Amino acid sequence: MEIATSVGALRSLRMVFGLLVLFLYVPIVLLAIFSFNAGDVSFPLEGFTTEWYSRVFANPALLSALKRSAVVALVSSLLAVALGVLASFALIRRRFAGKAVASALFFSPLVVPYVVFGISLLVLFTFVDRLLAETTGFYIGLGLHSIVIGHVVVSLPYTILTIMPLLERLSVSLEEASHDLGASTWETFRRVTLPLLFPALISSFLIAFTLSFDEFAIASFLAGAQPTWPVFLFAQLRVPSQLPVLVAVSSMILVASLIFVLGAEIVRRSMERRYGREFAARGMV
Repeated sequence: MEIATSVGALRSLRMVFGLLVLFLYVPIVLLAIFSFNAGDVSFPLEGFTTEWYSRVFANPALLSALKRSAVVALVSSLLAVALGVLASFALIRRRFAGKAVASALFFSPLVVPYVVFGISLLVLFTFVDRLLAETTGFYIGLGLHSIVIGHVVVSLPYTILTIMPLLERLSVSLEEASHDLGASTWETFRRVTLPLLFPALISSFLIAFTLSFDEFAIASFLAGAQPTWPVFLFAQLRVPSQLPVLVAVSSMILVASLIFVLGAEIVRRSMERRYGREFAARGMV
């Protein structure tokens, strides 16, 4: 009997898996419990209350930070997915000089620390603003637009890595058959390629959205006077009296994230079954 399949190894594996599950999910359960605690975020519990949730909606600065994070995440995710589709097509379906260099540039944000990247973008935007101020008399400044640019760059590799595997499995004959039937390039992409890529697009959008919504390092350098939720959260952690409110809003974000991911997964699987069966029935995949 091999050691990896022995009874002792299986027991050890189950124990490690159980500890991993506890490590991942016990803090989430405690977060939900403390959000309803009438006292501080500590044991023993002092009673049940929903006061902290009501304070969330009575805090305009907190709500504004959440709104900024949602807007930044939505815009940057859509842009990252759109650019990811174009980059995936270029890397999979096209041959051009410097393809290896372009691929390395696309994936370079995976190995660059976000702190270094945030400082680099800050220096770049500051230089551009100074140049614009000297030549035109106005400047753009820092804010949500600069955060969006930074998040698109760091999200792009993940969208490409999510889209490319599915694009590689799609037969080029589908597009050729569409062209033979008189469809234009845009019609072929919209009616044939895009529906088949939809599951990967949903997955890449969720990855990019989550990365952007939670990202702190880049946003802390580029937010200026418009802090996103992670930047606002870090600043408020220095005020102990605000901790129960932050725990409550974190619980709300957790529930919203679960609902969002569940809904997206249902749509993704529905589209996958619909178009997968349709093209399989026609012998096209």
